[in-house]
Amino acid sequence: MSKIEVNKIGPQCGTTLTVGCGAGQTVAVDANTVTIGRCGGTVALASGASQTGFGREGSVNWQTGSLKTTTFTAVSGEGYFINQGSAITMNLPAGSAGAIVAVSDYARNFATYNLTISPNGSEKIGGEAQDAKLNVDGQAATFVYVDSTKGWINVQNAEDTETGQNPYVAASGGTETTSPCGDFKIHTFTGPGSFVVSSAGLASGSNTAEYIVIGGGGSGGRGYYGGGGGAGGFRFASPTLAPATYPAKPLAGPAALSVPVTSYPIVVGAGGAAQSSSSQNPGSLSTFSSITSAGGGAGGNRSSPSTNQSGLDGGSGGGQSNTPASAGSGNTPPVSPPQGNNGGTYYGGGGGGASAVGSSDDGGGTPYGAGGGAGAGFPNAFGTSGQNCGSFYYFSGGGGGGGEGSPAPTYAGGIGGGGLGGLCGGCGSGQAGTANTGGGGGGGGGNASLAGAGGSGIVIIRYKFQN
Repeated sequence: MSKIEVNKIGPQCGTTLTVGCGAGQTVAVDANTVTIGRCGGTVALASGASQTGFGREGSVNWQTGSLKTTTFTAVSGEGYFINQGSAITMNLPAGSAGAIVAVSDYARNFATYNLTISPNGSEKIGGEAQDAKLNVDGQAATFVYVDSTKGWINVQNAEDTETGQNPYVAASGGTETTSPCGDFKIHTFTGPGSFVVSSAGLASGSNTAEYIVIGGGGSGGRGYYGGGGGAGGFRFASPTLAPATYPAKPLAGPAALSVPVTSYPIVVGAGGAAQSSSSQNPGSLSTFSSITSAGGGAGGNRSSPSTNQSGLDGGSGGGQSNTPASAGSGNTPPVSPPQGNNGGTYYGGGGGGASAVGSSDDGGGTPYGAGGGAGAGFPNAFGTSGQNCGSFYYFSGGGGGGGEGSPAPTYAGGIGGGGLGGLCGGCGSGQAGTANTGGGGGGGGGNASLAGAGGSGIVIIRYKFQN
């Protein structure tokens, strides 16, 4: 073997020094101390090369340019971001001491779409020859192969709470205000729109929304003593305000609605249109997420002394016009607790309201007609600013029934936007329910009278956004 002793080797020209002459060659450096590189320099393995003899690799190269969406086989020394829309499997490579693989929940949905970690052949994970599953949103894990006894061991585990995620719900849409009585943000929709959630929050801050969803009120009936229009369905949930500050009505379910990151279409129901014929115009439904409030039922018509139409069913039922017709039923379709009440009976019964049945004429003779059922209220802290925090706002009042008699009676709609019943026999038109209250329209008071239109609905969403 030839031997050359020198103090320094440098390139003949340029800046690159090549030792060895290509594939199949081995270069050995035989010394007690070997220094590679210089202060501030970089020592790198060639692309595709691997290291041996330095012990466990200890870290991974994250594959940021290739998000994993389907089942795949991992390569030792690599980390993967998982962006699946369904449950998938990561197959581990054949185990060798020091091999390392890492994963992270890019989409933050492991709880919905589990990631299965499957060992190679009969190899083990944590001492068990079976699959492992990651099922916590935002979870990340690092596995190192130790030996055949324990196989792959999870040496590092992290979850959502360690990422700096916003602990409060954050969203946009509608008219945005902050509550005058606390650390809550309010989104009010008086027409269609979208509630766009950008942070679902955490239990340590907030991760649910409170709501009030009101359907559109039904129109009143016409003819002599037309029935009052039923109020739009009333569904309300505010655990932070109830029950001590909210005695008017039980909470709707679910009382605390989770709001994962997405865009929620908002539908605000229109009130039933005013009409002068024998048609009946119920209100339209309002929706937010899984919550739907039905439109109010239209009041009954009396198109001739022998032709009477019953009030229609709805969130609250429309009032009866005359016998032998009937009043409409509330809480249709049914939810628990009820979203409304039945309409009133006999001549010109009032429309049902959120917290009371429509009033009924007693059938004892003129003057005919009856008031609408009362709506339900919620504390000002839930919705509109500018008032004292102890005040209440009311919605979903039934329309008053059309009256007849002398002197001319009037029958008020229920508190919460119900329209006034017709003013007198032969001439009085019912008044419209108040817009964005879900109030029912008032019934007409005479054969030539109009029926009042129902009031449109509203959707209000409230959540804690700061401490």
